[in-house]
Amino acid sequence: MSLQVQFQISVEEAKDSEFLRSKIAQELNLTADSFQFKWRKRSIDARKRQLKINATFDVFLTEEEIVKPIYFVSQNVSDKKAVAIIGAGPAGLYAALRAIERGLKPIIFERGKDVRARRRDLATLNKESIVNPESNYCFGEGGAGTYSDGKLYTRSKKRGNVLKAMEWFVHFGAPEDILVDAHPHIGTNKLPQLIVNMREAIKEAGGEVHFDAKMTDLFIENEQVTGLEINHNTKHEFDNIILATGHSARDIFELLHVKGLELKAKGFALGVRVEHAQELIDKIQYHGRVNDDFLPPATYSLVTQVEGSGVYSFCMCPGGIIAPCATADGEVVTNGWSPSKRNNPYSNSGIVVSVEPEELPNWKENPFVCLDFQKHVEKTCWEAAGKTQQVPAQCMKDFVDGKVSTSFPRSSYQPGIVSVDLNKVLPDFIARKLRKAFVDFGKKMPGYLTNDAVLHAPESRTSSPIQIPRDEETLQHPQAKGLFPCAEGAGYAGGIISAAIDGIKCIDAILID
Repeated sequence: MSLQVQFQISVEEAKDSEFLRSKIAQELNLTADSFQFKWRKRSIDARKRQLKINATFDVFLTEEEIVKPIYFVSQNVSDKKAVAIIGAGPAGLYAALRAIERGLKPIIFERGKDVRARRRDLATLNKESIVNPESNYCFGEGGAGTYSDGKLYTRSKKRGNVLKAMEWFVHFGAPEDILVDAHPHIGTNKLPQLIVNMREAIKEAGGEVHFDAKMTDLFIENEQVTGLEINHNTKHEFDNIILATGHSARDIFELLHVKGLELKAKGFALGVRVEHAQELIDKIQYHGRVNDDFLPPATYSLVTQVEGSGVYSFCMCPGGIIAPCATADGEVVTNGWSPSKRNNPYSNSGIVVSVEPEELPNWKENPFVCLDFQKHVEKTCWEAAGKTQQVPAQCMKDFVDGKVSTSFPRSSYQPGIVSVDLNKVLPDFIARKLRKAFVDFGKKMPGYLTNDAVLHAPESRTSSPIQIPRDEETLQHPQAKGLFPCAEGAGYAGGIISAAIDGIKCIDAILID
């Protein structure tokens, strides 16, 4: 028999196991030595000056053992029906694991390198501003999430089994705390080993994982997928292909367009990545408490409406680093990540403006209208900062006041920053809405609007600017049976967890069909 109990405690009490035992005993009218307990859910309530922890526990009677469940059960699929999976990001990896669980043989084709080899290309990008178009922060084993933080939070509760996705992470080496914390996070330093563990499990079960294997053609006969081409020279026959390529695989959109498959322009968001000192964010969010061992680095979530558009924080990284995330020469892109301890002195977050196709010229005729707009901003910023991987930057209050910044606090962005007036670099409607939003955010978080905060431009890869249509029930492209547009790159997910869940759903759809 197990029980569940919920109460609110101080941040100090939350780390005192003896206090927790006595509190649980009091709440359930038990003796202190008659049960075992473990955390079920944990979140910080920082609305009042006296910070509290919302705590939920599972309580087990002494005669019961807390048995660690087995979240993933493998089987040999080496001689089973094969399914092609394009991309080894969270959607592709989870699709492969689900295929094994359901008795299919997954064959992953990943354009980039394995998770370890990617590191050399990232170092070259950071230190020498050289972009490898096939191996970067977006392309390679594990996808964009591997080296851009590993936050495991999704707002959507309708996408599928969130808990299952989280449990699989634990099975492959993530700390069990991710099943407890309200905003779970693994960390860029720990994710690579988890990805390796997943890959080895796929291979041990008889699946295949191929690196440096870029899909360069797709074969369709009588509206049925028949196979694909890898690296312009190797053809493979498949009647089921999961397209889990991520939101930056622009060549895939072009390939599908050439094949005559329908694409749709999709709204996304674009803006800047803002960096504050983490100590300042802690001070604001924790009502003056800083350098407190009982509290994690503080996060924030901001949203406002400006001229009918949403302006909001995106991918907030406490104790993090801003990274260069371009995927080709002639562009700059920013993103953020945090290590598992979130112990860097900086806090960064995207602050982005919603962009809808209807706001752009010729949107009805051109499915690439949002992608073209995204490309234009990334190129303009690249040119403004000197045509390297340096990015145009401005202190926040200077941006609001229309002044060029003459000095900056230190930036974590390793390739470097160049002082510009972002009001003249960003599209007018983006800059105008950002200015108004920062004023509003400064009222919601007093101290947030400051010249000690630096804006890095652009934050542009928030989600796919194109949607690849699929049938709501079969999840297949309406013009290509057997082609399953999947997750973030196809416009059906918005992060690691939702992408992983969509990968699972696509495998299930194959089996239903």
